[in-house]
Amino acid sequence: MVGCASAFVSMAALGADAGVEAERDGAALYGQYCESCHGGGVAKAPQLSLLEIMAPSSILRAMQGGVMQTQAANMNAAEQQRVAEYLSGQSLTEEHMQASAPACSAERAAFDYSARPDTRGWGVNAGNARMFDEATAGMTADDLGELELKWSFAFPGAVRARSQPAIAGGALYVGSQDGTVYALDRETGCIRWQFSTVAEVRNGIVVADWQSGSTEAPLLYFGDLVGNVYAINAVTGALAWRDRPDDHPSLTLTASPALHEGKLYVPLSSLEVTAAADPEYACCTFRGGVAVYDAQSGDKLGISYTIAEAPRVVGKNAVGTDRIAPSGSPVWNTPSLDPARGVMYVGTGENYSSPANDTSDAILALSLEDGSIVWSQQMTAGDAWNMGCETEDRINCPPEDGPDYDFGAATILATTSEGRDVVLAGQKSGEVFALDPDKGGEIIWRKKLGRGGIQGGVHFGMALDGDVLYVPMSDFDGGARWPGEALPGMYAVDIRSGEVLWFTKTEDQCEGREFCQPGLSAAASAIEGAVVGGAMDGVLRAYSRDTGEVFWQFDSAREFSALGGATARGGSFGGASGPVFSNGMMFVNSGYGIYFHMPGNVLLAFGPR
Repeated sequence: MVGCASAFVSMAALGADAGVEAERDGAALYGQYCESCHGGGVAKAPQLSLLEIMAPSSILRAMQGGVMQTQAANMNAAEQQRVAEYLSGQSLTEEHMQASAPACSAERAAFDYSARPDTRGWGVNAGNARMFDEATAGMTADDLGELELKWSFAFPGAVRARSQPAIAGGALYVGSQDGTVYALDRETGCIRWQFSTVAEVRNGIVVADWQSGSTEAPLLYFGDLVGNVYAINAVTGALAWRDRPDDHPSLTLTASPALHEGKLYVPLSSLEVTAAADPEYACCTFRGGVAVYDAQSGDKLGISYTIAEAPRVVGKNAVGTDRIAPSGSPVWNTPSLDPARGVMYVGTGENYSSPANDTSDAILALSLEDGSIVWSQQMTAGDAWNMGCETEDRINCPPEDGPDYDFGAATILATTSEGRDVVLAGQKSGEVFALDPDKGGEIIWRKKLGRGGIQGGVHFGMALDGDVLYVPMSDFDGGARWPGEALPGMYAVDIRSGEVLWFTKTEDQCEGREFCQPGLSAAASAIEGAVVGGAMDGVLRAYSRDTGEVFWQFDSAREFSALGGATARGGSFGGASGPVFSNGMMFVNSGYGIYFHMPGNVLLAFGPR
């Protein structure tokens, strides 16, 4: 919640009976104390659509000691709890708010400066290949069969776990739904320190590298659900800086930032597409982009917008509310960096309002120097869509009405065995593309693999090993709007030609379980000889590089005895959180309780028997 003190009227001034006040439910309390700001009365206040996917503990923390403490002062503790539970749709008890894992001993808590970061960030290398070589992973495909579960960590009060861990200094860094960032001991899972943010951290943590022999504390970088980007001390968890790169109330940071030569590149997405379901909402004003920061100081250097033109009023909807355009083209994915050409590559989503423009559902090359659009290659023209299209009256639905074919997965910058550079991209339409970075993104080849749909198609992330591109296919059942045969599973594609090398379909083993589907939505990760991907049925599978055969699997959709005596549960694999490999161990989150997927709250750590 963001401040609007004038909107809050004291109970005494209202003359209300204290007993009656105590019995009011969360909806009434929200209507009295919060709605005037979060319903649009304050431009920067996060909208209801954002509040509704926050953890109850995050909302309560904001009211009891955070940014909303002053505004919530006229509610007692019980009423604040009711508001938090009403907004999140989850109950909130004391035991849900504390992690049960033990604190580390002094020896386990010590930062190991000899253990520099395993990777460049979310994409493993600057090009987002998501390939863990043997030196980094400490294993190959031959070793996967020897893995066993070493420990599990329960995220308190969570129904989803989608922050990809990062490894450095002997620690594992990971965010959580309630806004807590944890530094865990990599080997045992004990807690070194915790840092509380404003809201859910659903992107992966990025660790700055340091010089060998240095003892200067490096920084960690990440963003939260309501649009704040953070830098914190990797050794102590102390805040170094925090900023909100754009004033839009629906701003959210979904993808991990990218770090290069002292600059932090932060992708900007939003949930304004949801707010547009309200006919009285003036849709829409958000523009996607990438914010650039001085990584050390936190000074914002600029924003590369995906739509050059600022939104303006272009008409009225059927109830007289302003229609505003152009809008949308959010960036849901981590940029792949190409310093040799001075650009970064991102994929964009659909426009939110009509008319659609030419940079939605596109791959953009953005200048690393000034943020300008160097080139753009649009894959789906005329895609304007918002949640108004899913309502009965469809007041805010653009006439284009979809099909909502974002690029949710990150681009990959690759070099073929023949020496040709290509930009690889996978779309929610179920198509995969190879583009020529030296010819303005000219399409080299395109291949339709899956049916596609509102949640993919290709959803959150592919992986690359040499000439082999691994493509996880969701083909989520989104209803009659996306007809055709679903082809959920894992593909291997030759990046030189687009030829399909193999396809392993995931058979439906859900047996009627609610929110269970066979497709692969989450990001995949490659090691030598295999690719590992988690599916929406809760099963993590390893596929042979050569044949596509599933030779190892682990069903996470069950309960786990977690550290400290807690009980955790796995669910669907989803979001841009794929398996992470480090020095003979594998770490992966399970649980994606949002958008009709199985909930869960567990981080799993595997090691050799």
